[in-house]
Amino acid sequence: MSDTTAMLSVRPILKRGMLVAAANWQVTAIQSAADSIFKLLIAVPTVGGVVFMALMIGAEPEGLLSMEARDLLATVVAALLSQPLVLAAFGLSLTVVIGGGSAFMFLVKGGTIATLVEGERMPAAPHSHDEHDPLARIAATAAFGVDRFFDDCRRFFGRYTRLGLLLFAVYALSAGVFLAVGVALTDRGGLVTGAALSAVFVAWVTLVNLVYLLLQIIIVADDCQVGTAVRRMAGAARGEWRMVAWIFIVVLGIVAAGTVISIVAMGALSLIAFVPLVGLTVLPLQVAAWLFRSLVFQFIELSAVGAYANRFRAAQSPPTAEDLPFTAREAAGAQGAQ
Repeated sequence: MSDTTAMLSVRPILKRGMLVAAANWQVTAIQSAADSIFKLLIAVPTVGGVVFMALMIGAEPEGLLSMEARDLLATVVAALLSQPLVLAAFGLSLTVVIGGGSAFMFLVKGGTIATLVEGERMPAAPHSHDEHDPLARIAATAAFGVDRFFDDCRRFFGRYTRLGLLLFAVYALSAGVFLAVGVALTDRGGLVTGAALSAVFVAWVTLVNLVYLLLQIIIVADDCQVGTAVRRMAGAARGEWRMVAWIFIVVLGIVAAGTVISIVAMGALSLIAFVPLVGLTVLPLQVAAWLFRSLVFQFIELSAVGAYANRFRAAQSPPTAEDLPFTAREAAGAQGAQ
């Protein structure tokens, strides 16, 4: 398959993923809530540490929180290094929170991925005359059930935890290697070399996250262990890597565009704060915008999960027109245009 044909075929596959995510909208809400809880758990000891540091150095907490991230980090690190016991307690609290929050995310993720994989396996429409009816297509791929979701959470929790620990190990090893290389090269090449190395590190972490997501899908789709999933992903990548790459590029572009739009929208809301009386509505508007942004980005991510699951299933046994009548016809039309 050529790159042009693969690019044109991405559209129906992503539409299929969006259809599955929309049909199982409950997991979007659950995943968004879990992600928000995880971030809140991390924020509590972090903000508490900043307040404690303010008491230690005699500064106002508002002044510290208003500092730039780099200055705030330098101030907090310097204060912590001067108090080893406080540093140990702060590190322990972060470790406990990150460990517990990560375990909670692994638990929820198992049910989320399992629901989407099951929904993607279902036909796009139960009957040929329903293939152009959006509501019928959504209803046909609805796989969410409360009992099934909790069963899947328990079923895949152990495997997802092992995979998550492997991810943390890769993160730690990667950070150590890039830090060592960065220290060695920055002294020679200056800021340009450091910026280039940072870009490479970000690209590497992004690739690791993609592989992590694909392994999560394969573990659920084949009901296998982590080692087996790694081998099967290597086999499936031989025939589908172009499609996976194009799906990743398109989704990344959508996320980037959405991020820019959300930044502009939040900036516009901040300007309202300077308007008398009207500025009182900024806080609820910001909360609503934050919730909407969280749901939208989770929907995009879960749509990508459905698209990746579709390609893994195609690598094992290509879907027929009876399985995906409307999507297959769109893909065939995109290839026929070439």
